[in-house]
Amino acid sequence: MSRSTEICTKPLKSKTRRTVLKAGGTLLISVLVPSVARAAQIVAVRVWPADDYTRVTLENDSDLKTTHFVVQNPDRMVVDIEGIELNATLKELVAKIQPNDPYIKQVRVGQNRPGVVRLVFDLKEEVKPQVFTLPPVAGYQHRLVFDLYPVNPPDPIAMMIEKGEWPSANPGEVAPPVAQTKPDPKPTPPLQPQPEQPQVAKIDPKPDRTSNLTRMITIALDPGHGGEDPGATGSGGNHEKHVVLSIAKRLKARIEQQPNMRVMLTRDADFFVPLGVRVQKARKVQADLFVSIHADAFVTPSARGSSVFALSEKGASSTAARWLANKENSADMIGGINIKSHDRQLASVLLDLSTTAQISDSMKLGGAVLGEIGGINKLHKGSVEQAGFAVLKAPDIPSILIETAFISNPEEEAKLTDNAYQDQMADAILKGIKKYFARNPPLARNILT
Repeated sequence: MSRSTEICTKPLKSKTRRTVLKAGGTLLISVLVPSVARAAQIVAVRVWPADDYTRVTLENDSDLKTTHFVVQNPDRMVVDIEGIELNATLKELVAKIQPNDPYIKQVRVGQNRPGVVRLVFDLKEEVKPQVFTLPPVAGYQHRLVFDLYPVNPPDPIAMMIEKGEWPSANPGEVAPPVAQTKPDPKPTPPLQPQPEQPQVAKIDPKPDRTSNLTRMITIALDPGHGGEDPGATGSGGNHEKHVVLSIAKRLKARIEQQPNMRVMLTRDADFFVPLGVRVQKARKVQADLFVSIHADAFVTPSARGSSVFALSEKGASSTAARWLANKENSADMIGGINIKSHDRQLASVLLDLSTTAQISDSMKLGGAVLGEIGGINKLHKGSVEQAGFAVLKAPDIPSILIETAFISNPEEEAKLTDNAYQDQMADAILKGIKKYFARNPPLARNILT
């Protein structure tokens, strides 16, 4: 008997917490079942490590029944999967655990008994596992998902401060002004009807009451898709999730060079973040803006051009905008969320508290960014479009979604994977953001530091 099997089958004397899961999410008491005529087959295994959580996905050709429990001293999670036999694909899981995985030290796989395979995850710290199944969707067969969340989740601001990515100005030090006292020599005409903007006044010699306070602007950048959700795929095999993460990182570096701005990425690696969690992250850092970055796709390869979208209160501004919003809103189904643990209160906030003021500010931001993007790429439409994008529903943060180009168009796919174009796109977005703040200086609030 191999070491792996021996360890997996010996009695576990530590205190355990047991959970039984059946496809469809029903909890049942574990019972012995007759062996099936043909064992289910594991067809793919994937591991997505991240600071937020580590996800392990087993893709299979039928429903699976599992029992799992957590053991302490040392920390480990034991999973029994019924109705399968150990195969070469499942054995690949061992090699997919990387040394830098935040939560999994290693995994052991063995045939526990006929028709039952046991996985033992040796953990680096105590976790709160979520185990659930996903039905076939978007090219995937049935999926069995293990999300390993830390018992003590990391604080995003504390992590960024530790990495030197979250600057705070010294008290009493005045940050460089956000609003420009001198307008651009050739201002870009607004692409969208907007309320009349206030005129730039002459500098008043009297000191402003808040002149001794430093106002840092916080930008939340949201690279779309990730992990199990690749987004759109071009004819050259490039995935949207990789392209937009690269653009977002370039934009992040540029924002960090601004003396009065700081930035947070909703994801900084290849892992899946549910739509509601993306908004939640932005609100947690009290973001002044939320910018979601995507690379569009359409059913025909001839579609091309860049677009900017904002939320709509009254339906989509076009059929195409509605179609795109529906496609982007399906990310949670493709990426995979545990419906039973979904925060209903958060969902209510996203659905009900979007404000007219937020949408108005989003349209102004979108117009400024679209004007700059139009200087480096053809625009799919010369105005900011609107639709019910779930990721734009933060009630108190101006939010836009940028489709940087059509990855489904071979010519634009080549652009999207070109370093020079990605740099130009990052520069254009930053110029649009700065132009927005020049016209709409941020208000003072508790984030003054």
